[in-house]
Amino acid sequence: MSDEILINITPPETRVAVLENGVLQDLIVERQHKQDIVGNLYRGEICRVMPGIQAAFVEIGLDRAGFLHASDVLVNGEAPYDGKGIEKILQQGQKVIVQILKAHIGTKGPRLTMSISIPSRYQVFLPYSEKLAISQQIENEPERDRLLACMKVFKEQGYPGGYIARTAAETVEGESIRADMLFLNKLWGLIELQTKQVELGLIYEDLPLALKILRDWYRPSVTKIVIDSKRNFDRMADFSVKFMPEVERLLGLYKGERPLFNIYNIENEIKAALERKVALKSGGHLVFDQTEAMTTIDVNTGSYLGCVNQEKTVFKTNLEAAQATARQLRLRNLGGIIIVDFIDMHNEEHKVSVLSALEKAMSDDHAKHTISNVSELGLVEITRKRTRESLKHVMCEPCEMCNGTGTVQTPETTCYEIFREIMRDARQYEARELLVLASNEVVERLLDEESTTLADLEAFVGIRINFRVENRYSQEQYDVVLA
Repeated sequence: MSDEILINITPPETRVAVLENGVLQDLIVERQHKQDIVGNLYRGEICRVMPGIQAAFVEIGLDRAGFLHASDVLVNGEAPYDGKGIEKILQQGQKVIVQILKAHIGTKGPRLTMSISIPSRYQVFLPYSEKLAISQQIENEPERDRLLACMKVFKEQGYPGGYIARTAAETVEGESIRADMLFLNKLWGLIELQTKQVELGLIYEDLPLALKILRDWYRPSVTKIVIDSKRNFDRMADFSVKFMPEVERLLGLYKGERPLFNIYNIENEIKAALERKVALKSGGHLVFDQTEAMTTIDVNTGSYLGCVNQEKTVFKTNLEAAQATARQLRLRNLGGIIIVDFIDMHNEEHKVSVLSALEKAMSDDHAKHTISNVSELGLVEITRKRTRESLKHVMCEPCEMCNGTGTVQTPETTCYEIFREIMRDARQYEARELLVLASNEVVERLLDEESTTLADLEAFVGIRINFRVENRYSQEQYDVVLA
């Protein structure tokens, strides 16, 4: 597999595209006024303890207070939570050191934890723990044993805290592991010093996105990393020399006249990832509906009639849908509960094959996820860890006309509402005339298709009714004004 990482930077926005074999698989968009805060450390103050939900809200200097569940509370390096009694652990006004687990999404504040973890190139440092662990993605048992032995030796030399070897540590020499431990301990010393100086607010900020991509997304399959900003290219080159010398040769500065993302057709891919409907090559399609509670994906055969019988047509469409679903989840950064409504399959072997295809397609997903079996109704439930806002939430906002519902009321429905409003006003008030303010589509229908009904209504209430078009009104908006 050949992977490429492309980074496009403009002053207010950084965009990262990860291509696998030339196909866009991951897209990260970060805007200057909404930078990623996951991993940042804050000194906060408990502003409210909620025994009913066993959680507390913590003021950390952001627009919204953070949410701290009792299971994420540490006292003297230990987790005292036993399922109840958070009010005995935390009190209003208490100062705490917390880390952002999840950025704020929608109206929800950021999710916090007191169990601090500081990542570096090869390890994750746990200052309040003494455990040593190896990433589950390192499956080679002799290599796991070697890494654990290295970490034990160095820890016995006086390195406090706990450590988790990351995937990048596989086959890395022991001296590099020791240097990584030393760096993390020095960094934690600086953080502790900063903690004493900050009364409320940010203590430690994680790397900027371009450098975070080098640290967290580089893997041996990456063949090149291209960025179109000279200033950030220099920062990445300096970072790689100090911490990741094997990456320096892969870095490239793009100087072409055409925009970097246009050359790789990424701009069109971004627009397609914001669409509700995703076409499949066979002629079928997926329909995405994203709500605050969950995301649903409906699979349809569409115009595909390529196989001899219906069962084979359904099977082929579902297989293709499984591949497309895995890619779209990563591309759109969808998290939480995801329900995939595959087309009903009667053949049990087909169900197993489709589920296997979905699991295989999602095996390279960086986000932690689980996949359920296919239900009798052809539904598959996926849970995918959500740490930042989806692409749609970053780049879009609810439509003013439909308020995010995806539909607007028809002019006909609005006309009938106006008729009822006129009847109410005629009974309640003594008016000589009524003025109806509405959109052009509604007024046109009142004076055309509904003209007979309107004339009968005017004769019935005995009041003259006038109309005026308001170009700013949607099809659902109207006002009936007494004259």
